Amino acid sequence: MTKVRLRRKTISNNRQSLYLEIYPPIYNPKTGIMQRKQYLKLYIDNSAKTSVGRELNKETLKLAEHIRAQRQIDLQNRKFDFISESNMKSNFVDFFEEQAEKRKNCYNWQMSVRYFKSFAGSKVPFTELNETLCEEYADYLLDGPSLGRSKIKIKKNTAVAYFGRFKLTLQEAFKKRYIPTNLASIIESISPQETHRPFLFMEELDSLANAYCPNEIVKKAGLFSATTGFRYSDVETLLWKEIHGSEGNYYILYNQEKTGSAEYYPVSDQTIKLLGHPGEPEAKVFDGLKYDQTVHALKKWLLNAGIKKHFTFHGFRHTFATLQIAAGTEIYTVSKLLGHKDIKTTQIYAKIVDSLKKKASEKIKINFYDISKEIAKRQKPDDATE
Repeated sequence: MTKVRLRRKTISNNRQSLYLEIYPPIYNPKTGIMQRKQYLKLYIDNSAKTSVGRELNKETLKLAEHIRAQRQIDLQNRKFDFISESNMKSNFVDFFEEQAEKRKNCYNWQMSVRYFKSFAGSKVPFTELNETLCEEYADYLLDGPSLGRSKIKIKKNTAVAYFGRFKLTLQEAFKKRYIPTNLASIIESISPQETHRPFLFMEELDSLANAYCPNEIVKKAGLFSATTGFRYSDVETLLWKEIHGSEGNYYILYNQEKTGSAEYYPVSDQTIKLLGHPGEPEAKVFDGLKYDQTVHALKKWLLNAGIKKHFTFHGFRHTFATLQIAAGTEIYTVSKLLGHKDIKTTQIYAKIVDSLKKKASEKIKINFYDISKEIAKRQKPDDATE
């Protein structure tokens, strides 16, 4: 634990300068160096012979001691702007892995750590974190190959997701006093690429619900996501104790895995019926759900339903959003149900629905008699005689 002691240094004119000695030293973000001493600009006059002079020395010492005590408290409560040497020398990669572990089985977090280790190695002290390193990591994600596939780059939006987790880790490191600057607020995010968001039409969802799936848990999880908009990470970690209410008034109280925010989510009776008989409160609702098995089972399930489009588990969330907006649900409500922080994210689904409406408006073609063409034909002979 860092200790703060009050010290004196003899200077000219028989005076002493008061300063704080901090051990072990702490990082000063203003100077960029490890600091052991902090001068208070308070002085003791050893030549004071009057009662007034001696009383002034006593008050100066009291003030210095008060500052020392406050600095000690600030350090203990991590309110001081300085950062301990031990924190600065810690391994950022270990901290990154700890943050990923807190997200349990979140694939994007795990892969984000793997790519950073591939880029910078397994040991990166916090002292080496700076804007240049962060920008180079962003370039690496955009230009570097996929892990295990030497000639194929990862998709841009995948790079966006991985770099986003990296920035969240930097933000957490700043909050916990591992770095003096909030790098996450300085470095630019990778701009996402607007892509096609695969979803199922209502008829396709009905076909899927009635088709055979080789993994019953995957089928339940997929249909649950389609009726709630839950992400895979939230489906995978959902516990029975988080489901509350009774017929006509069921709801889920949970923390989003991606954002960590507490959410209240109303669910339909049909969705609850889909889940089957409740398990133990601490048990997972979709116990046994594994991502790799989900990918394999989903492909076969789609084929059995006669659906040939490219579709991943996240497409169930897209399906929920698109069908809700198409059914007339207000976009603000859909945004809240999806847990979006920015309604602009939800507006992407509104664009999809508008595009579908435009295509629908052009499907009905009437082969009607165009009288204007007939009039034009009749006028041509007259024009020629003039």
